[in-house]
Amino acid sequence: MKSNLTPLGPKADKDTVRRSNLSLVLRAVRDEGEATRAGVAARVGLTRAAVSSLVEQLIDIGFLTESGKTFSGQAGRPGTALKVARTGPAGLGVEVNIDYVSVCVVDLAGTGRVRLTEHLDNRGAPPAKVLARAAGIAARTLESAREQELFPVGVALALPGLVSGGAVRQAPNLGWNQVPAEELFAASLAAEQPGREALPVSSENEANLAALAELWFGGLDTVRSFLYLTGEIGVGGALVIDGELLRGAHGFAGEIGHVVVDAQGPQCRCGSRGCLEQYAGQAALLRAAGIQDSGSGSGVAELERRALAGDEQAVAAVTEAGRMLGRVLSGTVNLLDPDAVVLGGIYRNLMPWLSPPADEELTGRVVSGLWAPGSGRLRASSVAGDAARGAAALVMTGVLADPVAYADGRETG
Repeated sequence: MKSNLTPLGPKADKDTVRRSNLSLVLRAVRDEGEATRAGVAARVGLTRAAVSSLVEQLIDIGFLTESGKTFSGQAGRPGTALKVARTGPAGLGVEVNIDYVSVCVVDLAGTGRVRLTEHLDNRGAPPAKVLARAAGIAARTLESAREQELFPVGVALALPGLVSGGAVRQAPNLGWNQVPAEELFAASLAAEQPGREALPVSSENEANLAALAELWFGGLDTVRSFLYLTGEIGVGGALVIDGELLRGAHGFAGEIGHVVVDAQGPQCRCGSRGCLEQYAGQAALLRAAGIQDSGSGSGVAELERRALAGDEQAVAAVTEAGRMLGRVLSGTVNLLDPDAVVLGGIYRNLMPWLSPPADEELTGRVVSGLWAPGSGRLRASSVAGDAARGAAALVMTGVLADPVAYADGRETG
């Protein structure tokens, strides 16, 4: 009888197994923050002798450090403390948004080591000019990283809108269509650093990367399935299911800002009418509150100040935005059943006024009956949940997966 089973592929050789085990040990130490060889062996299920050999190699290539003595409280010799190195490979994340560019470098531990943010009005500017500005900021960030003996091995761009295949297919608030963002940024960064080896450049939607930062560095505890919303000029969204980012068939999942609230509502930059961001985006909020946005985040700061002071128009604007958010979120919760909804960006500081009406809508519309005001399922993002850090950390997943491939990655230019 003919078999329909798919071949399993070639058997893993010794080198492949060892590289996999090096990754296992490195990630175990990174996750623990500090560990002994015995502790790592217990966690990964390898013998202490095997772990010691792997640790020695990781120390030799500069990915782990070992120092001091740790006492477990049990019988036997104390172990030395293993930590991931604070020097060596690093990731560079570059967030290009409507009114700012933020660049972050993280090390092997995921710690943000360098951060540069510049407030810029990127609306209507030619894409090549915007990405050249971002490359200039990135180049300065790289110099600061090198001074700390950090050597970024790649760049990830966090971009608003529909991102696929290295290009921004559509970013309505920037006015971008079919922009080869990776190619333009890589060329500008190379021009900023003559004589240095070019860094590989990747790209992803900024809300997706902010959600990953929240997953990896935020205060979610055991929550592994959540919907993340980032409030900026527009409203971005991302879905994390069982600890994995849900990108969709074409990489465009999570565009909640363009869910239609009212088909007869205001015209949106995307071409539709009545999209959520026309009610809960930054521009809509400030307009409803009667605040002129002068850029650099001053409008949002003024909105928060007025709301704190009890200004009726400001409170009413945020309350209505919360109601519209809750209405759209309830449909998403009914469809996907996440453990939590996390609000980031400008929403984080507006939660005292945004959360009650949103919670009320969710309570009344989530059919499971499991949503209740004050349950904690609607929560503000942590300060760690930003797209630039998520982008930089995404670069480092490759290093953690195969440290040997990056063992000789220090720049020589």
